[in-house]
Amino acid sequence: MEFVLNNLFFLLVYPGGLFCVAMGILLSGADRILVARMQRRVGPPLLQNWYDVLKCCGKETIIPRHARRGVYLFAPVAGFAALVTIPLFLPVVNGRPAFSGNSDLVVVLYLLTLVSVCGMVGASASGSPFAGVGLSREMVAMISYELPFVLVILAVSLKTVILSEAGVPLTFSLTEIWNYQAANGPLICHWSLIPAALAMLFVIPCEVGMHPFDVAEAETEICEGMLSEYSGKPLAVYKLTHMVKLYVMTALFYVLFLGGMSTGIAAADGAILAVVCLLLTFLTMSLPHAVCARFRVEQVFKFYWTWVSGLALVSLVLVFFGL
Repeated sequence: MEFVLNNLFFLLVYPGGLFCVAMGILLSGADRILVARMQRRVGPPLLQNWYDVLKCCGKETIIPRHARRGVYLFAPVAGFAALVTIPLFLPVVNGRPAFSGNSDLVVVLYLLTLVSVCGMVGASASGSPFAGVGLSREMVAMISYELPFVLVILAVSLKTVILSEAGVPLTFSLTEIWNYQAANGPLICHWSLIPAALAMLFVIPCEVGMHPFDVAEAETEICEGMLSEYSGKPLAVYKLTHMVKLYVMTALFYVLFLGGMSTGIAAADGAILAVVCLLLTFLTMSLPHAVCARFRVEQVFKFYWTWVSGLALVSLVLVFFGL
């Protein structure tokens, strides 16, 4: 009975469920405040994004005449369900995740891809030309950041195996990566993985869809792109998905490069995670948002397949040769 209650707590409260939703809301609110202050504006309240979600929930859901109703309504729910599953694989509570296996990173990668695919499926089901343009841009963005993301994962996995002298070629277990860092220090302290950490910092804003990499929305160009025909509760789910993804990506960086920092107290571990995620939000999203103009689609592709992929590849080569 105790085992069942613990799993329900992990699933519904912490680190999944309520905690990841609350962290997404707070981080997205902090991001808006930080951007406003850097632009010398007052900015909205911390919980403004949550108020926007509640407002959307109270609005009528208008389904376009030519939309495929079932797919149109199911896509945002499926994407959100896939996203809130990811925190259950992150060992942020005493180094022990709710779900654990030998291929955690592969599952996380597939779930993140599924979130983007659900957004594209929902856009195609709406029948809007603006959504069609946003869909094509989202596909380009996903192709752009997936390559450096995979290279970062390979570099971290290979480095952990080499340093622990395990008898396997690679490890995709987040628990093993966390345990290694708990015993030997964060992986970001190894100079060969610093380029991979920098590459991951660039991957985060494009994966989340934040400015200046928000080419799939681009309000001034294509009227919110994939979300142009969404309203009411489905739009609220999409907004909540965007906020939770912000937390998921920063928490994933924390586990991959800054893992092992556990006090043995769940509340203290949560506070450390929140502070790290806030700092990463400022570095990877708020600061670029305040100082950079939006990239064009071809610029996003070129940037990620040259500079960002190059950084990740440098780390992978250095790790492969044992440096």
